[in-house]
Amino acid sequence: MSAIGWNDNAPIYRQLKERVVGMMLDGVLKPGDALPSVRQIAAEYQLNPITVSRAYQELVDETLVEKRRGLGMYVTEGARDKLLATERERFLREDWPAMLERIRRLGLDVAALLSAPAAGTGAAS
Repeated sequence: MSAIGWNDNAPIYRQLKERVVGMMLDGVLKPGDALPSVRQIAAEYQLNPITVSRAYQELVDETLVEKRRGLGMYVTEGARDKLLATERERFLREDWPAMLERIRRLGLDVAALLSAPAAGTGAAS
């Protein structure tokens, strides 16, 4: 895992969980890959091991990783597909409607936005 900048907007265990989820979605962690140990993550990021355990337990509860007694935590088969399905559904249910409303309020053209370069205008946001 690369350097993590923690923020005060969410509990650290949730931020850590989201970081692992991001790595699964990006293909950095693949089915069968081992997650770093709780002790390793706790030491590397100066976290309480209970915080790391809580993040990992949520991943287990969602069947994205599995515990292998004496071996550690491993990404399950189909974890990425499951995440893609749930994240897409959440985006369409929560993020996209809010984004569309903002686009409408600002008087922007959706078609023009979709064809615009990804870099944007360079203006500060």
